[in-house]
Amino acid sequence: MALEGKVVAVTGASAGIGRATVRELAARGADVGLIARGEERLNAAAEEVRRAGRRACVAPADVADAEAVEAAAARIEAELGPIDVWINVAMTAVLAELWECTPEEMKRVTEVTYLGSIHGIQAALRRFRGRDRGVIVQVGSALSRRGIPLQASYCGSKHAIKGALDSLRAELIHEGSNVKVALVQLPGVNTPQFDWVRTRLHHHPEPVPPIYQPEVAARAIAWAAEHPRREIWVGFPTVYTIVGERVASGFMDRYLGRTNIKAQQTQKDIDPAERPDNLFGPPPGDPGAHGAFGDQAHPRSPQLWMVMHKRALAVAAAAVGAGAVQALRARSQR
Repeated sequence: MALEGKVVAVTGASAGIGRATVRELAARGADVGLIARGEERLNAAAEEVRRAGRRACVAPADVADAEAVEAAAARIEAELGPIDVWINVAMTAVLAELWECTPEEMKRVTEVTYLGSIHGIQAALRRFRGRDRGVIVQVGSALSRRGIPLQASYCGSKHAIKGALDSLRAELIHEGSNVKVALVQLPGVNTPQFDWVRTRLHHHPEPVPPIYQPEVAARAIAWAAEHPRREIWVGFPTVYTIVGERVASGFMDRYLGRTNIKAQQTQKDIDPAERPDNLFGPPPGDPGAHGAFGDQAHPRSPQLWMVMHKRALAVAAAAVGAGAVQALRARSQR
């Protein structure tokens, strides 16, 4: 399904991966409904869509509020027409050891990252099932398969999303539905999240290296909307994290325990008590899609390129194999 002329709703559309995805969708010819809390950033993102020659609808909502998400979906359809694709990007987290997280913080992360995704999926399904069409793209993480230290709140929510999607796919198959569901599993990405995530650390947080630019994630998400697959892994770090968990969970526990807390911090000192965060409200300003780690971030993923061109690569490999067989036959006949 080409995105040209399609209506796409995006949660978490105002910054980071969501903002990069909005730009990618508009570049591919889609009209975009933008859902997030920060109206200033939403308006800036909508202006980028319009400059690309496409229509935009700003629908402010906290995804933790199911009624607000439903109202946002209704507003998008009223302004842009029936939604063809729903993309869930919105998330939040608390970067701290589990024993340092308060019940209120754990509840909030769950409400945004897990239940916020469910609210978006349910809003989409209320529209898609009756039409017997539509694509849901859920942004996931390698951490939905392998938890890491300091991110219990986020990892738990991402694990829950994967479980819910497994159930949903089986339910849609039972119903004989043509609605498609894709899960895009991402590596560490250079987004503003690390400037405003709530933390107990005394050093500035950073994504687990190797880090990718948000445009890599955006290309994968847009491609998943056009070519829905059950699960799409982005970047070699995602591949070895998921595979490593499958084959050596105990080793991963020990390795991450020794190395990963340091890997998620820079040398820059911070005061967590004085640092603004986005857990319960959007911070001011419009940082756009990128965070502070652009000098370390990869603009491309060879692994993703191979995923997106798997069919062509298979045909090429078959052709090379057939040519090799013919060459061997000719040689043996000589």
